[in-house]
Amino acid sequence: MATVQLARIVNYCDRLLRTAQFTDYEGAVNGLQLENGGTVGRIGAAVDLNLGTVRLAASAGVDMLIVHHGLFWSATVPWRGNRFTMLRLLVEHNIAVYSSHLPLDAHPKLGNNAQLCAALGLKNIEPFFDDHSQPIGFKSRAKLTRAELANRLKGLTGVAPIVIGAGPSVCRAIGVVTGNAGAELRHAAAEGIDTFVTGEGPHWSFGVAEELGINVFYAGHYATETFGVKALAAHLSDKFGLPWNFLDYPSGL
Repeated sequence: MATVQLARIVNYCDRLLRTAQFTDYEGAVNGLQLENGGTVGRIGAAVDLNLGTVRLAASAGVDMLIVHHGLFWSATVPWRGNRFTMLRLLVEHNIAVYSSHLPLDAHPKLGNNAQLCAALGLKNIEPFFDDHSQPIGFKSRAKLTRAELANRLKGLTGVAPIVIGAGPSVCRAIGVVTGNAGAELRHAAAEGIDTFVTGEGPHWSFGVAEELGINVFYAGHYATETFGVKALAAHLSDKFGLPWNFLDYPSGL
């Protein structure tokens, strides 16, 4: 089986995603988080790095695991119990870990937000929604009923989104920020949208949506962030001639 040097793929990803140029949450630690023996023969893509996805990666013979949420989001010591088991599996199966959070959200072609916009059929997207002083989402002018937008999201994720229908019945200015952006409805509305698509949000966002007069679609944190890792892995597969797997381990959230 053909292999590619890990360092070559990592350097390419860092340039492609502009990893060094992004400010992110402290726990994100974008880039290569764990080395392997130095070569890659199969790429795996997963939303989250956890014991479940590592087990899937080991079973699939993955040498490099690309994730959106990596090793270091919360306190990482002590390494015992299931956390130790996860690390042991990564080392025993020679699996490198590459994580990309906001850089992958924001990428104009491969990112979660651009990919979800494309899957929804949204055209002429524009940068939207600053996070850490950089735009990570996209917005689009459209003419799409709430019901049709809900149907499209259900078709993409397999689950009907939670809809707060506090805006117009025909969505004409749609903003997309995958993941957990529901606490930022005021921020989103200030950029002139009437409809906001994200993954999840707090209970009190219902009242804020009504106050602002905007539609909100909660389509699932996990479900809305499968798009970027899949697109990146597929791109790397084409670039380097390596097979890849999507390791589906949904949280249901």
